[in-house]
Amino acid sequence: MGIDRRKFLKIAGVSSLVTLGGGASLLALNSPAGASHGEVEHHAEGEEVKAPEKGVKRWGMVIDMRKCSEHKDCTKCIDACHYVHNVPHFENRKEEVKWIWKEEYEKAFTDIGTLHKYNPKEIVEEKFLCLCNHCDHPPCVRVCPTKATFRRPDGIVAMDYHRCIGCRFCMAACPYGSRSFNWKDPRLGLRGRKLNPEFPTRMRGVVEKCNFCVERLAQGLKPACVEACPDGVLVFGDLNDPDSEIRKVLAENYTVRRKPELGTAPSVFYII
Repeated sequence: MGIDRRKFLKIAGVSSLVTLGGGASLLALNSPAGASHGEVEHHAEGEEVKAPEKGVKRWGMVIDMRKCSEHKDCTKCIDACHYVHNVPHFENRKEEVKWIWKEEYEKAFTDIGTLHKYNPKEIVEEKFLCLCNHCDHPPCVRVCPTKATFRRPDGIVAMDYHRCIGCRFCMAACPYGSRSFNWKDPRLGLRGRKLNPEFPTRMRGVVEKCNFCVERLAQGLKPACVEACPDGVLVFGDLNDPDSEIRKVLAENYTVRRKPELGTAPSVFYII
């Protein structure tokens, strides 16, 4: 793996502090001071992110919950994602593997008692689509002892399943519950289903999550969930391009992000 035992133990020790140290340690690891040096720009929510290099894409997504709520029983985005990526299904919730799912408002936005205390009842009772937030400052990347999870130049937080040792530090560090662990051989959860031969199945003992469909982006395609959803519910594009559709949607609508106070700077936005 290109990492000696002493270095592994050093990184693992720091990772353990994050797991045991609570919110303060997590916030410290998420702080801009831990990011690479470079020009910094300030955003409305207080976080700092590196100014984008010219020509570099930064992928992001907007979820319009006003439109999503019109299709309450629709699972097209989930079904498409789980087919394209051969995501296994297990009846036992403890063994559940998910890339995109619906979550109750109070679990998706835990600041319900403060920031969103007076939101309308129809919003509070809505189930929100959730997935990996592909953060600017991903805590999962910083705690991984083998670098099995890493942040690409385009902002996508990716996984190398062959490097994953199943320590689950990334799951402990992720404040969004966006990662799943394969307690069983995932192929057992794919029996009787039509498989996508273009995407590899995983193995027992590794972590997995949404990858923003990097394999489809490489082919010039939209993410499977975006393509499958009713028109306008999911908007995907380059946040660094001021002329992109996603930037226009963000400019025209007030949006919120999950747990912005943690300083992770998610790239998934919600219109409520």
